Amino acid sequence: MVLTPPNDFSMTPPDAYCPPAPTPRDEPMGAVALVRALANNPLECWTREHFERPIVRVGLPIGEAVLVHEPSAIRRVLLDNTANYRKDALQRRVLSAGLGDGLLSAEGEQWHVQRRTLAPMFARRTVTSFAPAMMSAAEALVDRWARDGDETKVDVAAEMTRTTLDVLERTIFSDGLGCDAERFRVAMGAYFNTLGRIDPLDLLGVPAIVPRIGRWRVRSTLRFFDAAIDSIIASRRRRLAEYPGSAPKDILTLLLDALDPATGKRMTLAEVRSNILTFIAAGHETTANSLSWSLFLLSQSTQWRDRVQAEADREIGGPVEGLAERLVQTRAVIEEAIRLYPPIAAISRVAIGADELAGQTIRRGSLIVIAPYVLHRHRGLWDRPDAFDPGRFLGDMRKGINRFAYLPFGAGPRTCIGSAFALQEATLVLAAVMHHFSLRLAPEHVVWPILRVTLRPANGLPMTVHRRRSRARNRTFAVPPLSE
Repeated sequence: MVLTPPNDFSMTPPDAYCPPAPTPRDEPMGAVALVRALANNPLECWTREHFERPIVRVGLPIGEAVLVHEPSAIRRVLLDNTANYRKDALQRRVLSAGLGDGLLSAEGEQWHVQRRTLAPMFARRTVTSFAPAMMSAAEALVDRWARDGDETKVDVAAEMTRTTLDVLERTIFSDGLGCDAERFRVAMGAYFNTLGRIDPLDLLGVPAIVPRIGRWRVRSTLRFFDAAIDSIIASRRRRLAEYPGSAPKDILTLLLDALDPATGKRMTLAEVRSNILTFIAAGHETTANSLSWSLFLLSQSTQWRDRVQAEADREIGGPVEGLAERLVQTRAVIEEAIRLYPPIAAISRVAIGADELAGQTIRRGSLIVIAPYVLHRHRGLWDRPDAFDPGRFLGDMRKGINRFAYLPFGAGPRTCIGSAFALQEATLVLAAVMHHFSLRLAPEHVVWPILRVTLRPANGLPMTVHRRRSRARNRTFAVPPLSE
């Protein structure tokens, strides 16, 4: 592991902050070292040419991988010729534990039916209706930190997972989890830590019938999730049947009531369960990481910390309706954080038939890998790619970003259905935190990104919370109940 920030590799001005990331290697790894690195932290496998060339071919034990970081070629894979590129076996195997029937891992007609069934619950009007619940969770976090006293040391990564899980409780199943929320959070962490590792047997193409140690270890966690979610579903179904008018208007109710507009059919119990776990896993973990990285980056940039705090001070006193849209600079910080540390660091597909990408022939069966982590730091696509600069997402600068050069939520038909929900939540929570506090990284802690399905700070993010002396602790916004 190389802990030196990549200043020597980029053309970044010396006064710009370059957050920690592996320095790209001069030469590719050997086969054994590559398998080991992919299992431990795939971010440390990339070489200089990946950040400089549009397409790089790599030989793997399971066949040829084509690493694509050219916007027009990415557009062809994810949008224009998407029928020729399906999710590969390795990606499906990673997602299969618990998510096999959900939107994230479903394929073919099952995916099409679920996508059109679920789309209305993530429409703009529905997402904005959840803003009060999101602010309630943010205020609960603020109150908890305020009670702990000034200069309290907290693990911000853990705190953000608690808060995003609180948001999901208030928006997905507002009757509660039916179990200890902290146990749920710990179980979700174990789930990602275990399944997030790429198993060497998968890289070597060993048939799926051979047991994987990681999946064996996570069986009890999956049983816990299944039991908890089945209990929640059963309780809500009883309530809908007995007292239909009293059920909260949250995502669980919408999910149980959802009908396929083409057939009028409801989703199966297995599909409902898998999608709830998908929403928890994707929405809880990825948004928590986005917030953690944003708070870390603001702790390293006095300029942007001051700008976000000034914006929060100005806007949070107003109505919750439309607040996320008014927090323009706060959202830019979130967008820059997920450029540098994208929630999902790689998208992979397998070519069903031969094709051509950026002038290069793609053979049938080739594994196509699009790594947003590399794409977002590519020397041919971004100015000062390693620097933290939210200004690139403001005003005219934003117009210069190619749609297929920035993929924190994917693109095309399979773009993340909950992206608007996640961005609204992250923007509101970040503004609420910065409105009341400043955070300082523990001086002894080394921050390092590690990939475990999602891109998270290794070993947590210990920070000291400082109350802003200029802020009164009066509640500055009114939050109506979710059911209103």
